[in-house]
Amino acid sequence: MTDAVLSSRNGPLLHITLNRPDVRNAIDSSVSTGVLAALEELDSDDELRVGVLSGTGRTFCAGLDLRAFAEHGLPKRIGRLFRHEGRKPLVAAVEGAALGGGLELALVADLVVAADDALLGSPEVRFGLFPGGSALMKLPRTMPLAMVTRLALTGEPITARRAHELGLVVELTPPGGAVEAATGLATTIAANAPLGVQAALELLRRVPGRAPEELWQEQDQKVAEIFASDDAAEGARAFAERRPPRWTGR
Repeated sequence: MTDAVLSSRNGPLLHITLNRPDVRNAIDSSVSTGVLAALEELDSDDELRVGVLSGTGRTFCAGLDLRAFAEHGLPKRIGRLFRHEGRKPLVAAVEGAALGGGLELALVADLVVAADDALLGSPEVRFGLFPGGSALMKLPRTMPLAMVTRLALTGEPITARRAHELGLVVELTPPGGAVEAATGLATTIAANAPLGVQAALELLRRVPGRAPEELWQEQDQKVAEIFASDDAAEGARAFAERRPPRWTGR
């Protein structure tokens, strides 16, 4: 971890915070390597269930640090970061703006919570670039292709309220409330059986573009594994005994 990225534990939650507020948390090598290290920690530690990704200050992330890019080229490990699909859920809390690489960083998360005055967009074409991380592949999973095309070709952002209408943002909050709401959502997820959550997440990621018969086969395999797990038996016992379940992840 670097000073550009902070991480802290809160029970089963791992809070990951971009910490370059003087440049609106723009992505350089310290950010890309720091976030990726935190995500790897989330995946590898069995005591952690869900991650929350946010930014220090008034902006989630303004995108690629163009000054650093001009001098050093693309940040280290940024391609691996944007392609990261961890086995545990990640919730992004967007305040202010998530633009360019900042939007693509938010798309590393499985769920996006945003303040209703935040802006989201892909302005790369205005700087001689294009959305080369994950936006062009992931945005069409939740937004109409025509709207994704508009974002990518005009460089103009949309409001978080509009992104919510289109399905990208799952929850809107008043300004300053995104982290609290994202933490609440993460806490709700973390209270559930980890094997079931991870199986659902893995299958959901495979849905776009897959033939139904393939998905049914994969789901049947997951059903066989999860429904025979210790956590499944514990969930049924806890329900019958009217007590909170005690998950073991087995």
